[in-house]
Amino acid sequence: MITNFNGILLYRKDYRERDMLIKFLTAEYGKKMFFVRGARRRGFKMAAELLPFTMGEYVGDLRDGLSFINSVKSVQYFEQISQDIALNAYATYVMNLIDVAYPDNQPVGRWYQQLVSALQLIDRNVAPALVANVVEIQLLAAFGVAPELRWCTVCGREDLPLDYSESYGGLLCQQHWHLDPYRLHASQAAIFYLRRFSVLDLAKVRSIKVKPATAAQLRQILDEIYNHSVGIRLKSKRFIDQMGSWYQPLPPRDKN
Repeated sequence: MITNFNGILLYRKDYRERDMLIKFLTAEYGKKMFFVRGARRRGFKMAAELLPFTMGEYVGDLRDGLSFINSVKSVQYFEQISQDIALNAYATYVMNLIDVAYPDNQPVGRWYQQLVSALQLIDRNVAPALVANVVEIQLLAAFGVAPELRWCTVCGREDLPLDYSESYGGLLCQQHWHLDPYRLHASQAAIFYLRRFSVLDLAKVRSIKVKPATAAQLRQILDEIYNHSVGIRLKSKRFIDQMGSWYQPLPPRDKN
């Protein structure tokens, strides 16, 4: 069917000699793969509108298999992401996560807007690592891992110190820590942000500030969960891990 759709360009792939395959996350129809004939030819009329890290409103022929783009109505560029290697890495990672978490051609609910908000924050260099943490935590259910982060999985208490237990699939209160000697022994600050990020609406975020030691421990918790419970290891995540040893981030830029 030929229709208007709103889309975020997830990735591009060269196809044959002159063509390209482009995957969009659409607001209306989930992920769709588009065949773009002549996209690699000089003078291709939509070249500027189909660059990486763009989103916009398009007209296309949407099908269950390969879809086709007819025209571009409007487009927005995430310019800072495209120019900064670290912002590029975090943006690529969150898009890769959503791509892996959901099958093609199925609606993704709130994740279109959540990704828009994530990219807008990353483009402004607002705590990109923490924005990625929010996406990681909230995507766990889509990966079939839905840890209980509201209260203790055993008794339901939330007024005692809490820790994360992979064996029990979520939080254990101090009263039940003895049940899992291999719990993560996380700080209460890290557990606080793990819980807070699980329900955070990125559209309402203007800044995120977490102490470096807490952010590092939150990173360790999520690595444990993704390595052992989710079982995915994305190239974009490995690049971020390697980048941490040499990249010095720039300060966030003002929204205006």
